[in-house]
Amino acid sequence: MKNYYYVTANTAKGFLNLLPSNIEGLQQVISLKHPSQKVKAKILRQLVLKYESSTNTVEVLKSALGEDYLDGVVIRKKGIAFLNDSIVPSDMDGVIELDLSHFTLKTSVKNTIQNENFKHHTEKAYKDFETGLRIHDDLEEIYIKEMHFEKADEMADRFIQERLQGQPKKTRDAHEYHRLFGTTTVDGPVNIIPHITENLSHVFYVKGRAGTGKSTFMKKVVSACIEHGYDTEIYHCSFDPNSLDMVLVPDLHFCLFDSTDPHEFFPTKENEEVIDLYEGAVTPGTDEKYADEINKVNDHYKSYMKKGVVELKKAGEYLEELEQQYSVTEQEQKEILKFIGEKV
Repeated sequence: MKNYYYVTANTAKGFLNLLPSNIEGLQQVISLKHPSQKVKAKILRQLVLKYESSTNTVEVLKSALGEDYLDGVVIRKKGIAFLNDSIVPSDMDGVIELDLSHFTLKTSVKNTIQNENFKHHTEKAYKDFETGLRIHDDLEEIYIKEMHFEKADEMADRFIQERLQGQPKKTRDAHEYHRLFGTTTVDGPVNIIPHITENLSHVFYVKGRAGTGKSTFMKKVVSACIEHGYDTEIYHCSFDPNSLDMVLVPDLHFCLFDSTDPHEFFPTKENEEVIDLYEGAVTPGTDEKYADEINKVNDHYKSYMKKGVVELKKAGEYLEELEQQYSVTEQEQKEILKFIGEKV
């Protein structure tokens, strides 16, 4: 079985890396080194095939670069992680480095211009996202004026009570896994919400508007579940990583997520419900009262998001030029996997 999620993202705050909480406590962390992102991704995919089974869940760390890339593979049952070296913090202790270049054909690569252009357009994308977030704050201000926070607090308290009622309080330190369910890549905005939620007993679709307390609601749920000793998966917003977009509690078989644009979904099963903070905690008629202003701000911030996506796509073109200079044969892949099999 495979579980997918992201630990890296392209955000309004720049490049985000949430790796550490996801590999804490593992016995072996192996960093795969190679100048090619695609070569590392091919080896990581082979490792998924090697370790995946009906009794062995493999966690696949998707990449903020796009679908052709991977950040890593975690086999939690065996206490092992194989990681793309580009996401491993330089100050992380106990990491074993495996240089894949020892197994692949040496090639003369000219990559200075492509690297510079890739970084240039990626940074331009971050600037556009940052501008978009500043404008988005104006949207939040509109709704905050009409927000009844005590009602939102009551909704959160009621939800927490319902979820934890009858559940034992564990005498253990709960673990927080910080992740993302998507990001904006060279392929455009992506999310894997349906994959994450498909096998859960209860899924809650949190509806609302900017500034109506969706993230605060989820932070309250996190605090309560952690306090009760339940490990919690905390999914950050890939636009503004200070906000939360999803909370999943495996032992309680439920999750709740921000189900608004650009990741808007609607319940399709009996075990799925809507929590609407706009309906429950905002002055009725707010959308209509500020319609012109809301539309103007919405269009303005989204224009910068679109500009950022264009810049990431340009960065992706230069990355592809870089990648075309590298290759790994099937025989080389077999040798790498054989070496890993002997050492791990």
